Amino acid sequence: MDTTVEPTIRPYSPTTDADDLWALKQAFELGLGEGTGDDGKSERYESKLTDAYREGYLEWVERCRDEEPEAVTVAAVEPESVEERNERKSTLVGYVFVLPESLAYIWDAAILNEIYVTPDARGTGVADALMERALAVARAQDLPLERLVLDVDRENDRAQAFYERHGFAHWGEMVARELGE
Repeated sequence: MDTTVEPTIRPYSPTTDADDLWALKQAFELGLGEGTGDDGKSERYESKLTDAYREGYLEWVERCRDEEPEAVTVAAVEPESVEERNERKSTLVGYVFVLPESLAYIWDAAILNEIYVTPDARGTGVADALMERALAVARAQDLPLERLVLDVDRENDRAQAFYERHGFAHWGEMVARELGE
């Protein structure tokens, strides 16, 4: 990303952003299995990225957005030339997804579901701007506990450092198990 081009931080628009959001979601999911865990983890994340999953995910984004218009915020780089603008309205370089207030009882707090910035936009302030928007959305919610929580892989040092820089601290630990017998 050209660091001289300042992305616009704005709410997600399903009419113009769905394809770009899906591309970012795929990168987010593939990054979850990359470099943290065994080969099977990466394969599990990759195998779920089907057309059916895409359709379900974008429908869920819409339901969340209907309830909370700024549930999904994007960082968009607007095309510079008229020709590029005629071809597309913008290119997304990141997004943040805060679940609607009605889901706060999952962890009795606001929930940062996902945040992702493309590798070429990292270190440019895009992630910081998205985090600030996520905090604003969370502060506007009526919560049992005045917290913003998220699940982060303990082996992801880059993400851990980012969250610590934004004032996050460890609060419990999530564990999981397969649903097979």
